[in-house]
Amino acid sequence: MKHDSLIAPEGIPFIALFGAATILAAVLLKSYGIAAVFLAPTLFSAWFFRNPERRVPGDERMIVSPADGQVIRIDEGVHHELLSGPCRKVSIFMNIFNVHVNRIPYSGKVSRIVYHPGRFLSANLDKASEQNERNSVLILTDDGKEILTIQIAGLIARRIVCWVEEGDGLTRGERFGLIRFGSRLEVFLPMEAKLCVARGDKVQAGQTPIGTF
Repeated sequence: MKHDSLIAPEGIPFIALFGAATILAAVLLKSYGIAAVFLAPTLFSAWFFRNPERRVPGDERMIVSPADGQVIRIDEGVHHELLSGPCRKVSIFMNIFNVHVNRIPYSGKVSRIVYHPGRFLSANLDKASEQNERNSVLILTDDGKEILTIQIAGLIARRIVCWVEEGDGLTRGERFGLIRFGSRLEVFLPMEAKLCVARGDKVQAGQTPIGTF
C-alpha cells in the first residue's frame, strides 16, 4: 500500500466515531451545544491524522527528516545494538500539532525491524530513548550504508504504527508509519554523513534535509 490518502487510515475510526456523535446530537437530540462538543474532537482527529504530500529533494545524496517536529538533540559517535559502528544521532520531537506520518530518510532495503515494549514517559526526555515503547527500522542502502530510524512513543502516544516489513525496498521520502498523539523519532546516520541541521531547527518529514553523503 502507498498510504497516500489525505487522511491516514488509522484516523478514520476516530473521525467516524466523533462525526457520528456530532450528527446524532444535532439531528436526533437537536442540541447544537452537545454537537459542538463532539465536533471539536472530530476536527482535531482529521487535523492530527492529516497526510499531506511532500516534495522530496532532488539531490539523491540528501538524507531527509523522517518526521515533522523540532530537533531537540544531536549526539556524535554513539553506538546502537543494531548498527555495526559509531554514528551520528538526530532526535526529533513531535508535538500533537505536527503531522505524525513518518517517512523513510534514505532509499534502501529494510534489513531489520525490532519492536520493544516499554513505558510512556514524555518523549522530550532523554531517558525516553531507552525506556519508552519503540520500534526500530533499519535501512541498508544499495552501497551498504546503515541508517536506523526509531519510532518512540510518548506520554500521550499509545500506539506505534509501522506499515513496512523486513525485506521491503523503500524510496527516500516514502511513508512507513505513524505514532499517535505526540512522540519522538531518532535517526542514526553513518559518521561519514554531514549533518544539515542543528538543535532547535524545525523539520518536515520527507522534505527537510538533515544530512548528506
